Amino acid sequence: MQKHLSSRRYQLRRRFGRAQTPDIQDPYRHPGKHSGPAFCPDCGAVLEDGRWQWSSPPPEADSVRCQACHRIQDNYPAGELRLVGHFSSQQRLELEALARHQEAEEKQDHPLNRIMKILNEGDAIVITTTDIHLPRRIGQAVRRAYHGSLDVHRDDGGYFVRAIWNAKGTPA
Repeated sequence: MQKHLSSRRYQLRRRFGRAQTPDIQDPYRHPGKHSGPAFCPDCGAVLEDGRWQWSSPPPEADSVRCQACHRIQDNYPAGELRLVGHFSSQQRLELEALARHQEAEEKQDHPLNRIMKILNEGDAIVITTTDIHLPRRIGQAVRRAYHGSLDVHRDDGGYFVRAIWNAKGTPA
């Protein structure tokens, strides 16, 4: 089956990006491949064939903390999304629910992509994540639902992304 460049699925698929760039590595990524199956004692994710996934751990699996749980323990996020605007308490609940929904969708296929914290800071909601892809995904969902503007800033030479969504539609 040949992939067509015009197909929407092909265009939306993650192909190459900063996460795959050899000179920009996640400092929490385990060096090398684990010799056998493993599971994270904190979240229950299973490492099989070099990939973390949701499944039952085999009986011979080693206990190894995943990168996401390690980041959460150290309180060292890889991404941050700042939602800026004057929000009522109902709107804050809706935005948090939208963020949690996006996290659940992403986490099905990518167990290491999680929300660490959601904080209220005055006229902003700050969402920290364990990866560099989730802030943009949540920010785009918020922009589709509430309009406004979204700016994404990557740390050159580092493994961090900051996205800022502004309700008024002007860049932050």
